[in-house]
Amino acid sequence: MINQYARTLREIYAHVDYSRNRQHSYNAETYNLDRMRALVMRLGNPQDAFPSIHIAGSKGKGSTSAMTMAILQAAGYRTGLYTSPHLHTFRERMRINGELIPRERLVSLWNELKPVVDALPGATTFEIITAMAFMHFAQPPVDWGIIEVGLGGRLDATNVITPRVCAITALSLEHTDLLGETLADIAAEKAGIIKPRAPVVTGPQPPEAMAVIEKAAVAADAPLICVGKEWRWVIRAQSSRGLWLDIYGPDSTIKEIYIPLTGTHQAMNATIAVALVHAALQESFPSADVIRHGLANTYWPGRLEMLSRHPTILLDSAHNRDSATRLSHALRFYQHKRLILLFGASADKDIAGMLDVLGGRADAVVLTRSFHPRAANPKRLLTIAQEQPWKKPIYVTDDVVPGLELALSLADDETLILVSGSIFVVAAAREAWLAMHPDALPRSDWAHYAEPIDGEFTPMLS
Repeated sequence: MINQYARTLREIYAHVDYSRNRQHSYNAETYNLDRMRALVMRLGNPQDAFPSIHIAGSKGKGSTSAMTMAILQAAGYRTGLYTSPHLHTFRERMRINGELIPRERLVSLWNELKPVVDALPGATTFEIITAMAFMHFAQPPVDWGIIEVGLGGRLDATNVITPRVCAITALSLEHTDLLGETLADIAAEKAGIIKPRAPVVTGPQPPEAMAVIEKAAVAADAPLICVGKEWRWVIRAQSSRGLWLDIYGPDSTIKEIYIPLTGTHQAMNATIAVALVHAALQESFPSADVIRHGLANTYWPGRLEMLSRHPTILLDSAHNRDSATRLSHALRFYQHKRLILLFGASADKDIAGMLDVLGGRADAVVLTRSFHPRAANPKRLLTIAQEQPWKKPIYVTDDVVPGLELALSLADDETLILVSGSIFVVAAAREAWLAMHPDALPRSDWAHYAEPIDGEFTPMLS
């Protein structure tokens, strides 16, 4: 089965993959929803077989999706969760009740889908994966599908669904070469998921972004639910182990919530998730105990995750300046006297902005690269780092494994090693630590099923 699964991944990735090659314009010709609509129509429109929730945003959309799924699952619903990219294994991208899609199921879906794809020239890798997720969730139908947008929203392949409710999490400048150079431009792309009369939940936004979202909601006659107004949160306590908070809604109060995710921004994401479930279920809104149970069991690794306490290794998938700033603020919850930053990023990210924030906090910086084709060359990272106003020791490695080994050699008992800049660097660090310490992560952890993005397999694949 592993050989068939590997072949399936190679065939899927053999199609046009804009996530690996960004040498294309972001427009309706390149990101063509007509082609995606034709694809799902030939499959019998599997995306219409189940009620769905659509989630877009610059930051927090993955965490919000995971928390939304956790609440619905705790309420007894059979859930499908579609996210991208994956941390360790392709199978993370489409999960039912939190379970990775089985390899044999993926192979079967591809065998069913491949003739349709072959008859529709130009289908992209992401379109194929999205269609497969819809098929997986439709056979038999899940009670709820939680669908995370891949890029933008308006032209994203997921935008062929007609959701019962949608959400826009925190917005910031990202993918400016594709989505636009202002927050208003980016908000317009995200607001493209708003559908007629379907409620839309938004997190607190900068005024220029909120104005665009409000206008889009009015045009679609879509009720707009604003977290920060109709729904609020109060943080009771936070530590390196998570958050404790209360959430207040128009007709609901849920107190003493625990979330095993760190960072004040996760309180906002949790509130968006609760508001989403409220809008989706209405009179069937679950009890406070159910919501508390769901949020307490949220699993979303690689986001302010303490990988090890001896030595202290902290991972976070921050990939722009704003996320790096949030990460920097959260460091106060992790005791340390020295900070070593292990940093790698995709070439199209705001590398200077992230290094300005995180490098400024560090006592030493180790630059590296992940396996991803868009990973920035460490020599380029070095050039950018040397242009920063801070002057710290800088080391360069060609891979995350020697980078982590170097960071460990520089650390003492009072040092915090921070791994950040890219989800792919975080994934590689988790896999490297597991290889060094086979019992470091529970058997259910996705790192035990790790596979590089190109479909070739690491020795730890099981």
